[in-house]
Amino acid sequence: MASRGIRDGAVLDAMRQVPREAFVGEELQEFAYQDAPLPIEVGQTISQPYIVALMAAALEVRESDRILEIGTGSGYAAAVLSRIAARVYSVERHAELAELATRRCRELGYDNVEILHGDGTLGWPAHAPFDGIVVAAGGPDPPKSLLEQLRVGGRLVIPVGPTPREQRLLRIMRADRDEYHRQDLGSVRFVPLVGSEGWGDSDEVTTRPPTRSATRPELISELIRETAEPIREIETAELGGLIDRIGDARVVLLGEATHGTSEFYRMRARITRELIEKKGFDFVAVEADWPDAAEINHWVRRLRTPPLDRSAFTRFPTWMWRNHEVKTFVEWLRQCDADADNPKQVGFYGLDLYSLYTSIAAVLTYLDDVDPDLAATARQRYGCLTPWEADPATYGRAVVSGAFRGCERDAVRMLRELLQRRLDYEHVIGEKYGPPRFFDAARNAQLVADAEKYYRVMYYGSRQSWNLRDRHMFETLQALLAFHGAESKGVVWEHNSHVGNAAATEMGARGELNIGQLCRDAYGDRAFLVGFGTDRGTVAAASDWDGPMRNKRVRPSHVDSYEHLCHRSEVEAFLLHLRAPVREAIRFELAVPRLERAIGVIYRPETEMASHYFQAVLPDQFDEYIWFDRTTAVRALTEAEARRLAAPHPLRL
Repeated sequence: MASRGIRDGAVLDAMRQVPREAFVGEELQEFAYQDAPLPIEVGQTISQPYIVALMAAALEVRESDRILEIGTGSGYAAAVLSRIAARVYSVERHAELAELATRRCRELGYDNVEILHGDGTLGWPAHAPFDGIVVAAGGPDPPKSLLEQLRVGGRLVIPVGPTPREQRLLRIMRADRDEYHRQDLGSVRFVPLVGSEGWGDSDEVTTRPPTRSATRPELISELIRETAEPIREIETAELGGLIDRIGDARVVLLGEATHGTSEFYRMRARITRELIEKKGFDFVAVEADWPDAAEINHWVRRLRTPPLDRSAFTRFPTWMWRNHEVKTFVEWLRQCDADADNPKQVGFYGLDLYSLYTSIAAVLTYLDDVDPDLAATARQRYGCLTPWEADPATYGRAVVSGAFRGCERDAVRMLRELLQRRLDYEHVIGEKYGPPRFFDAARNAQLVADAEKYYRVMYYGSRQSWNLRDRHMFETLQALLAFHGAESKGVVWEHNSHVGNAAATEMGARGELNIGQLCRDAYGDRAFLVGFGTDRGTVAAASDWDGPMRNKRVRPSHVDSYEHLCHRSEVEAFLLHLRAPVREAIRFELAVPRLERAIGVIYRPETEMASHYFQAVLPDQFDEYIWFDRTTAVRALTEAEARRLAAPHPLRL
């Protein structure tokens, strides 16, 4: 919190004292000190620590203050405030949460906290006036009752916005009986403030975005039905129109609405095959670690390079790439590269940056072959990171806390020195040491430098770490295009949240960017962005990070979502062109901001609204949208199947 700009010493001390793990379920305690919201009982969330600290600091609490909190939730924020203020009163509309929070505070000895089950928008008149009021839910306006219960000179901190998903954090100071001064503290996102002076009853509150068009949803779904190109079977679908629309694009980004849906993988593979065969695309770049994807690349292209010292794609989530759908595609890719009539070899690469230690090993292996002296230097410099190999996240925590000096200088020096010796290494004759292997080593060295920074930055907040990761992926894509030649072309496989233009989603409002936005800015219309969606079915996902994969049932889409509009079209699967559609009305009607679902490697249906939906403008996010109404989970390779694959050839999935 201090590194993110929280300067209030009392707030920092309070957050040091209060054990956040005591306010979440046992299964989530390991994530208690990540700067992120977490699900709690009755479908609610505990706010991310930074927001708790920011709002507490904005209250400017003194030791003698009486504070009112609206939205007790788990009780964590009330506990933090209780370490600063004389008395904390908190109102929670869910009886179960009020009871649990009361019990937690009592067990921890926070006896200056009092919790009421009731309508928080009405405040707690019996204990008014208050020196400070903090509201942990977003309302359309500051409730009149809360303003009236604020003493003159007191502060009200509250999220306010025109919809339950568009909010600004306000600090309102009561200057006189009828005079209030407002200060905008920035964009935030909270659950809706439900009550008689907030949004309507919880059963009726949806995150319905503002509507610019009065067109009824069923008419929009009919328009989708009229303009969509149906898909009968993935393997035989007519894709001529899509390939024509892609035209001379240099990068085609193919998304997915989940990280575990068979139809998405198979359709991306089908489109990619068409692009390779009919448009001469040079490589496929996927949301995977560079060294692991290199194992596939070496096998596909029959390159003689040292294998990894472990099987590829064994890091969670293994099913993302160790599945039958990917196996079928890369086997086709290997056969394509062996075709005598096809002189071009198509590469397969990873864009992600989580392989810190595997990348270090790859750099060392290369240098051992070409430059043993520099290899010794590299071992010394990278040795700074060795103690954190088992859990790189703890490295970032140690650096941010000041307990460790950090390894940035050593990692960057290693990258710079390797690049400076490029010309020397290119004089070495033979494929074993030549340009392909140098390029591989250089990308691994760049990954080490970026990953070191990533694990430090992740403790400064999700926006910074997200942006660093997507910039790394974009720069890796640019390096691949440069390596393959001036007019080379690449296909990208990543999640919708990465390939769709972030500027057209609430990600952009939070200051987040992604590879899709960066490609749009860099390549304009020569970047073609394709999103995918589904309504229901099954998906391969886990309930918690590092948890086992489960085939989970996907809930039918939210009534206010783009997915629901597509489902109501009653077309089982289709292509929908959005950049220049045959009927401009489809762009106009879909340009109203709506909800969109994103399922990653974690899927929690019980908190789906908070965990998996965000707001977007679909026609600005994607050039094409591909729909499968009912989908099935990917078929993950079993350990036995993976071992059989490893035996006859170097592809050690």
